[in-house]
Amino acid sequence: MCMEPLVVRLDFLEFPPTHTCDGPNISPRIRLSGLNAVSVAVMAVNPFQPSCCSFCPWLIWNIPAGAEIPAGIPAEGIVSAPVTAIQGRNDFGRIGYSGPCPPAGTTHRYTFKVYGLDAMLSLPAGATKAELIASMRSHVLQYGETAALYSR
Repeated sequence: MCMEPLVVRLDFLEFPPTHTCDGPNISPRIRLSGLNAVSVAVMAVNPFQPSCCSFCPWLIWNIPAGAEIPAGIPAEGIVSAPVTAIQGRNDFGRIGYSGPCPPAGTTHRYTFKVYGLDAMLSLPAGATKAELIASMRSHVLQYGETAALYSR
């Protein structure tokens, strides 16, 4: 079976401070086109984190399918605004989005992996990356990704 394409876009190629530890650390808007699914899950991955190869600073799922995931999703397990969603525990041990914060003199890349799913997931707030991956098995209809850089 072939997946339908899912196009994922951010409003920038380099993170503005608004979405980083040097600003208010607000989750960015993610625009989607070609989405044909019931719900959306997002996993942000930072492959440049020195402690490992796939550091995950954001896990969010059960976002109703639409053309946009709005910016400014609060750091709560169960989110009711600006969109309904559930968030997991990231690799910092926190719930919600944690933006780029590379050491001075370095550049990090965040990849936003977006999954179009055929259902809402039965997964509680605070779940881990491994639990989200296991819960998504056999539900992924579409996949797309985008990335942005941040330097300090």
